[in-house]
Amino acid sequence: MLTQATLRSIRARRTASTPPSAPPATHTLADAIDLMGAPMAFGRNEEIYGEREPAEYLYKVISGTVRIYKILADGRRQIQAFHVPGDIFGFEFENEHSFSAEAVNDARVLVVKRSAVMALAARDNDVARQLWAVTARELQRVQGHVMLLVKTAQERVVSFLLEMAGRSGGEAVELPMSRQDIADYLGLTIETVSRTLTSLESAAAIALPSSRRIVLRNHQALSRLGS
Repeated sequence: MLTQATLRSIRARRTASTPPSAPPATHTLADAIDLMGAPMAFGRNEEIYGEREPAEYLYKVISGTVRIYKILADGRRQIQAFHVPGDIFGFEFENEHSFSAEAVNDARVLVVKRSAVMALAARDNDVARQLWAVTARELQRVQGHVMLLVKTAQERVVSFLLEMAGRSGGEAVELPMSRQDIADYLGLTIETVSRTLTSLESAAAIALPSSRRIVLRNHQALSRLGS
């Protein structure tokens, strides 16, 4: 969880190490966050922000993986998203976070004041358009995850593998998250996830060199199974 003392310390270090300069007239949104953001390190399972905390900051993953989740009334955990390097997260329609965020593994994250990004977007039409596009993509992703949860167990697992392969840009996927994380993301039990992966391996659709490394052997077949 971000504390005011930690953020003041980071801002002080950043100010001391970075000479003042006028910002360029036009940024990309990612460049703006890179310029204005303060880097922070989070250990495995360390909280970045909590549900119902003030949504004062936006975040960009530099390294590692972040999970966005909510603890339901019955104590179950529902993971809503995984964010990987390059992803921007922390967008909210209200002034409080509706989910919590944790580092899946050791992660570095850029933290930037939400108000600073909004002020820049008000001055720079390019940033405003990019901010709107990122927000629209996030809404689309949330809608896609809702639709995922009405599919069969096999369709959910296959869709997840295809999503991770698409984000990593290869057929071999190194999963930073545990199978419990995957189960909580897909709304399944860990036993169902494990059985489904074993079934896909038996069908020669994937290979499982290790518990965290999955190779997609038949992408076309997986695409049919996940549709």
